[in-house]
Amino acid sequence: MQKKNFIALILFLITTNTIFSQKDGYWDKSRATTEEISVSARDRIIIKTQDFPEGTTEVVYRITLLDKNQQMAGSLVSVLKAIPDPTGISQGSAGAVFILSKISGDDKCTYTVFSSSDLATKYKENGKTDDACLVQDAPVSKDAKRLSTEKSACMKSNSGNLWFGFESKNWIMNQKIILEVVPWVDNKLSRGWTLENRKSIIDQCKTSNMAQKMTNSDDFCVCILDKIQFKYKFKEFQKLLAIERSKAFKDFGNSCFNETGASDLVYNGLRKQAADLLKQGLYGAAIVKLNTVINNNKATALDYNAIGSSYILTKQYGKAIKLLKEGGKLDDSELLIKLNLAHAYLLNNNYSSAKTIYKEYQSQNVTDSLGWTEKVKQDFEAFKKVGIKNDDFERVLKLIEK
Repeated sequence: MQKKNFIALILFLITTNTIFSQKDGYWDKSRATTEEISVSARDRIIIKTQDFPEGTTEVVYRITLLDKNQQMAGSLVSVLKAIPDPTGISQGSAGAVFILSKISGDDKCTYTVFSSSDLATKYKENGKTDDACLVQDAPVSKDAKRLSTEKSACMKSNSGNLWFGFESKNWIMNQKIILEVVPWVDNKLSRGWTLENRKSIIDQCKTSNMAQKMTNSDDFCVCILDKIQFKYKFKEFQKLLAIERSKAFKDFGNSCFNETGASDLVYNGLRKQAADLLKQGLYGAAIVKLNTVINNNKATALDYNAIGSSYILTKQYGKAIKLLKEGGKLDDSELLIKLNLAHAYLLNNNYSSAKTIYKEYQSQNVTDSLGWTEKVKQDFEAFKKVGIKNDDFERVLKLIEK
């Protein structure tokens, strides 16, 4: 009774452990290999497994030798129903015992595993195991193992199948061998998104115009990759027309642009570039940067003020008036916009409209430390330095200094 309780406890611990550390995948019972083999005395035989499905990262196999008329007590597939995660099989010796057959014959055999048909064929001909990825050279009556892409050479280099080679150690009678192989399929990899395939999408994203505007596009490109993986299997994505793939990149890119915060980084970068260009007196180049922000509906009132000022300094007064009015709708309290609008009216020969604005705010500050009148004087001096002159400058100063 104590022995039964101990075994029950071991099985409970195994299954409990796997539940809390489950991998995202499943045992593909429909692709399991179950072969009953009769091996003649002193003979060798090769068995090829069923094709492993895409995304197979590990397999569990069980080999059982049966005496005449013996039957398997339970299939490997039925045993694996209790183990939802392949790592549970490797939790010490108890896991290995759990997947071994409950019965086996007195006969024994050696076996080898190969990752290609050619290597397996050579073994059948000459019995050499030098090229095998796994060799069991001590005769056994039963055996069970887990092979994974992380640790097993058989899985790292296999082309979708394994080849099991058996050699009978019975010198007189035939042997009855049961081979069972069950693949574990990783859900994500089953969609074809291998490391290499994922990297190809990242590389393509990195060369896109949107990504190249960013100082660091890693999060942006990973976001696009995640969305593509979720919607398409790799082969499905590859079968899309070039124009369809391009649209998918664009649509996912627009979504990720905002989700990852890349939008803020890009537009803040454009604002900084524009500010640096303005300091250098490169007003036309600054206008190009600021227009990008405005055309993508990301502009603030201060962006409109900056581009309005740039248009004034390049003597494009009509454009300055138009954009400064738009900026004023975003923030009616921003006095820098109102001041530049007054300048634009003045230089565009509309003294009446300019006078109204200059007079209305003459007692206020445009910033926390700069008064309206002082700012007007600074701006008029800046205009003169770039060759902008107007007979009404002095007239305005007298108006606001009263």
